Amino acid sequence: MKKQIIVLTMLIGACALQAQTLSEKDKKFIKEAAQGNAMEVKLGQLAQTNGSSAEVKSLGQQMVADHSKSGEDLKLLAQKKNIIVPYGLSEKEQMAYDKLSKKQGVEFDKAYTKCMVKDHKKDICEFKREAKHGSDDEVKNWASNTISVLEHHKQMSIDACKAVHKK
Repeated sequence: MKKQIIVLTMLIGACALQAQTLSEKDKKFIKEAAQGNAMEVKLGQLAQTNGSSAEVKSLGQQMVADHSKSGEDLKLLAQKKNIIVPYGLSEKEQMAYDKLSKKQGVEFDKAYTKCMVKDHKKDICEFKREAKHGSDDEVKNWASNTISVLEHHKQMSIDACKAVHKK
């Protein structure tokens, strides 16, 4: 019994040490990435209902699929690092969602694709910064491995934006 208590104490200490070694910047990155994933999923679902063009509906579907998977992967990483991440939207994100949710058809398509281009450009910068300057190798690797998906999303968003602005 004494041995089990010692082993359990060592495991708890190792977990606490691991959480302590994660920098505040890495923690902030994880939390913001989790919220970003949640926002992309919600907006992707909205695009499938409020959008009018095939490009926007397809983009929305891709956002839901990829950001749901990314969110799950990040959730596992966060648990491993003993980080509790928010999975709801921030107040600012909820306001942006509410504003976009009031649009329909071509008006929605234009606003959504513009939002996706802008958001993915910002995300790529943040993920590259984390991949290069983060302090935790696992977090850096996750960020680095996600960049190509974000770049693909940015290009899909640009293409969809061009298509709906021609209409």
